[in-house]
Amino acid sequence: MASAPIILVPGFWLGAWAWDDVAARLRADGHDVTALTLPGLESAHADRAGVGLADHIDAICDAVQAAGEPVLLAVHSGAGVPGYAVTDRLPGLIAAMVYVDSGPATAALDAGFDGVEQPLPADDFAGLSPEQLAVFRERAVPEPGAALREAPPRAVNDARLDVPSTVICTSMTAAEIKAGVADGVPWLAGLADLRDVTYLDLPTSHWPMWTRPADLAEILSDIADRAATR
Repeated sequence: MASAPIILVPGFWLGAWAWDDVAARLRADGHDVTALTLPGLESAHADRAGVGLADHIDAICDAVQAAGEPVLLAVHSGAGVPGYAVTDRLPGLIAAMVYVDSGPATAALDAGFDGVEQPLPADDFAGLSPEQLAVFRERAVPEPGAALREAPPRAVNDARLDVPSTVICTSMTAAEIKAGVADGVPWLAGLADLRDVTYLDLPTSHWPMWTRPADLAEILSDIADRAATR
């Protein structure tokens, strides 16, 4: 049985390379996989001054439409903002939506951020090995400032509410995510309205594509196979 094409969108500071291990496992399993690098994240030297949230939404929409059939769209971390907007614009082309330690945000992630870009913070990234963190710091690209401060467009297409959606809970448990939804946490708020949501616990760090790539690939493979029958 054919499965839905898979589009992988990384979160802040990351390009398509962040998905390399997961994408390789999915392709070995026979899946059609596209990993994206969003505008402004191409390199440290890219011009991010003119990159807005709309550019990220458009880039994901272009990839979805290019697939030629309904896709599994998996978004990680901050990519939940443009990803949710894509479900509003192209609900009929999303066979399944997957939020990887992410959610359908209904507000800006940091409305007060006024910089052109945000470099990778100096935090101690829990769960990553020294080797993984070294690669992350070497390859990370500053995030366009608009991705933090711009609010997503108001959702108007009720068809998005019926897109089968899965939240893969990695740095927070499913119970904690559900509590956040109940409390109206903005980056999760869209989940309160969705009619078909599944929560899966995958205990690890915020970066499961590096810390548990085999398990993440297996989950995505299963969802893509089931989505093809939608």
